[in-house]
Amino acid sequence: MPLGRVACWKKKDMSAQHLDGPPQARQPSDSGHRNIVLVGLMGAGKSCIGRRLANRLGVEFLDADVEIEKAAGCSIQEIFDAHGEEAFRDGERRVIERLLGDGPRVIATGGGAFMDPRTREAIGNLAVSVWLRADLDLLVRRTARRHHRPLLRRGKPREILSDLMELRYPVYAEADLVVDSQDGPPEETVNRVMTALRGAGALPAPVASGAAMEQRDGA
Repeated sequence: MPLGRVACWKKKDMSAQHLDGPPQARQPSDSGHRNIVLVGLMGAGKSCIGRRLANRLGVEFLDADVEIEKAAGCSIQEIFDAHGEEAFRDGERRVIERLLGDGPRVIATGGGAFMDPRTREAIGNLAVSVWLRADLDLLVRRTARRHHRPLLRRGKPREILSDLMELRYPVYAEADLVVDSQDGPPEETVNRVMTALRGAGALPAPVASGAAMEQRDGA
């Protein structure tokens, strides 16, 4: 691997601004102006559902993994290979904190992001968290289609995913909302997320206002 690519994270990390970005104002506590953050294991559908959800809500969608790669100037796999998981998680937390600074927007996070206590606290302060919960068979089928998952390259994917479920699901359960991600059209899962958000009074302000007007018009 070329030296420049191996050192990409470290070089950019030294300036801090690539990961942290410009200072951001804290969001108001009103749930109508908060971000929606999707958490869950790889293969749960966070990016797929997140894009559709953002489109439905009329807000911006951001994939935290993509933003991390932009900030680092290299791929997540290269960061893992060159600097290890601990360095990656530190950079991941800083990028996510930056993304949370402006909203409302929908943010899909990596599978390990919510495991970091500081990241979890930041999400709790500035977003409504939604755990997309999926069973093992579904995760195995979905992740088998792609080969860019660093953690799954360490052994048998099914065993690794099973171990990750045992470790991470109790922490994911701390999310504000839990929605099952099932096999079928993505729009069905988006509908379930919308229903959960609406029930929790957590729809972004423009969407919530529109829904209220529809109810009045239909009365």
